Amino acid sequence: MPLTAATYLASHLLSLLGNGIAAVALPLIVLQTTGSPLGTAVLAGATAIPAVVVGLLGGVVIDRIDRRTASAVSDLVSAASVAALPLVDLLWGLNLTWFVLLGILGSFGDVPGTTAREVLAPAVARHAGIDLTRLIGLRQTTTSAALVVGPAAAGLLLATFDATSVLWITAGTSAAAALLTRTLPRGLGAVEATAAPRRSVLRELGEGFAVVGRSRFLLGTSGIVVGLAVALGGLQGLVMPLYFDRIARPDLLGLVLTALAAGMLGGAALYGAVGRRLGTRTWLSIGFALTTAGFLLMASLLAPAAVFAGAALLGLGNSVVGAVVGVLQVERTSGAVRGRVLSLKTTLLTVAAPAGIGLAGVVAEHGTPVLAGLSVAGVWVLVLAAVLGTRALRDVAPAAVPSPARG
Repeated sequence: MPLTAATYLASHLLSLLGNGIAAVALPLIVLQTTGSPLGTAVLAGATAIPAVVVGLLGGVVIDRIDRRTASAVSDLVSAASVAALPLVDLLWGLNLTWFVLLGILGSFGDVPGTTAREVLAPAVARHAGIDLTRLIGLRQTTTSAALVVGPAAAGLLLATFDATSVLWITAGTSAAAALLTRTLPRGLGAVEATAAPRRSVLRELGEGFAVVGRSRFLLGTSGIVVGLAVALGGLQGLVMPLYFDRIARPDLLGLVLTALAAGMLGGAALYGAVGRRLGTRTWLSIGFALTTAGFLLMASLLAPAAVFAGAALLGLGNSVVGAVVGVLQVERTSGAVRGRVLSLKTTLLTVAAPAGIGLAGVVAEHGTPVLAGLSVAGVWVLVLAAVLGTRALRDVAPAAVPSPARG
């Protein structure tokens, strides 16, 4: 594999590992520090709105500055927000206020960093001389590997070291990701030259929205990504814990994530290896069928074995859909507005999973776990039917990218 592509993927893996370890370690550390389960909920809620705002505005910044720099700075911000926790604990002592403040600081790195790495992909593929489909397939494989390794590494680290050491290690992975990104060839993330004068942040943000709004294809694919996140968030975040608690087998809950990650890893590896040998429409049909079957099988809660099989099918289909949609969105979006368009998708994902958990929670409160699972799976089915019904994916062949709105 060319060095440029290997460096890009290694940086992506390290950044996701840091986020994965933090996602497991931080709630536990918050609980140990505050002594209240409510503290974790408050932290998640307090950082959600800033993450949305930063994610949207970050897209404008990414379209203005070197994308390599944006990615590296985002990872450094994430590293600093985590490293600050043990420092604050040493100097003043941690409390919920500090967790919230530093969580908000971390949001300035997490969402923009994800978008910046996505925007970098076409330039990396061109420089490395490999097909964009293969690179994004490899990135999906890396993402799946991080999903497997991150939580497992967090558990091992928490069992071996104290919480402060785990936080330093987590910050170190993000810092290492930033350093790797900076070793990418200079100018790789340069913004495309444009003759148009720079406008206000809100106006440029509006241009990004306009590009999505004018494209039935971008609206449809964004809907698919959000529908996936809503259904998966509801199942993984509420229905599965509730189900395994009801059958008195909470020890099996972790196997759902393992089956899901294994399916994602297999799907991403398959797509990365085969890529364009199969048509895009064929890949989408396979991905949609596997994803829908996986959601419905998981939501049925027939037996633990059925849930695990459904999770594996879901992971397989989800990774294929994610990879295909990722390639298509990059190919159909002008480089001049790519940061704003992809940041909109990333930002929507930050609220989609909590929305799925909320929907499942309301239905489970007044119904059954099965009904809750079917409700969030139904969101995916309805979104998919709407997208297919509007023929947003009628033409998935390579096409010229749209230009941003001017005014």
